Amino acid sequence: MQNLITDVAGLKVGNATDLALASGVTVVVFDAPTVASVDVRGGGPGTRETDLLAPDETVGAIHAITLSGGSAFGLDAAAGVMAALAERGIGFEVGTARVPIVPGAVLFDLINGGDKDWGRFPPYRDLGYAAANAAARDFALGTAGAGTGATTVDLKGGLGSASMVAASGHTVGALVAVNACGGVNLGDKGHFWAAPFEQAEEFGGLGLPHPLPRLPERPPLKGLPPGANTTIAVVATDAILTKAQCKRLAVMAHDGYAHAIWPVHTPLDGDTIFAAATGHKPLADPVFDLALIGDAVVRTLARACARAVYEATALPQSGTLPAWRALHGRG
Repeated sequence: MQNLITDVAGLKVGNATDLALASGVTVVVFDAPTVASVDVRGGGPGTRETDLLAPDETVGAIHAITLSGGSAFGLDAAAGVMAALAERGIGFEVGTARVPIVPGAVLFDLINGGDKDWGRFPPYRDLGYAAANAAARDFALGTAGAGTGATTVDLKGGLGSASMVAASGHTVGALVAVNACGGVNLGDKGHFWAAPFEQAEEFGGLGLPHPLPRLPERPPLKGLPPGANTTIAVVATDAILTKAQCKRLAVMAHDGYAHAIWPVHTPLDGDTIFAAATGHKPLADPVFDLALIGDAVVRTLARACARAVYEATALPQSGTLPAWRALHGRG
């Protein structure tokens, strides 16, 4: 176990990072067509091909999932992923054509100090292509891929991942780009909201502060327009699940956000979670095993959100938000 989503058999992850742009793309590429669904809870989402993930829709499996910076411009990243997969002969056969199915979601990082003067066409198609071709079991966290330009209300955001074995015996993993309207820390000493779920000091081992601070009457929020934030994630398991069960898993997974980010699911965010099942291990009980997998996904996603901020480094541009490590001297 590497404490990454790639501990789940049947998938790889690739990043493409452009520090001058202060943005990037992350792609989950599946080894075989994979059952998946999605749940959107934020008020300002940016998504692609999410309708087909509903349990009652015809398409039964997908080939990759794209997480991207760039706001609506970043939706182009999926086209680059499709191109990379089609070159390998991956996709559903339609006559002589191959059509890779690549849903995706984007986050807003257009005013974070990076050079967005890209001319006629944004670079996200090329970044998606590069990320798909870089897919591997190991990948960078923090200021990488879709987390490159991500921020929270007061600290640099980033890309996080974590994994664990559920009480049912199934492996689960989470991958998240944290670009939250709120924050992942409480108090002024770097403690994480997700502290009760931490394993092996993966984000500093600070625990919760004592005594617990009183919450302010007004929560900390970025001063950006609606839709100018978003935390986007993929959770995965090696279980054999239906689309309806994946949908329930995506719904449950949002509690991972709630345990790690405060406030969350606001009208200012576009919070979205994809859930995928790579189909390597059956359920012993279709109800209780799914509940246990969902519990593990919640824990894992909360940890991944904290790791995203813990692993981040500041962008090279002047005037950008500081990184957690720079302020708290750990790691």
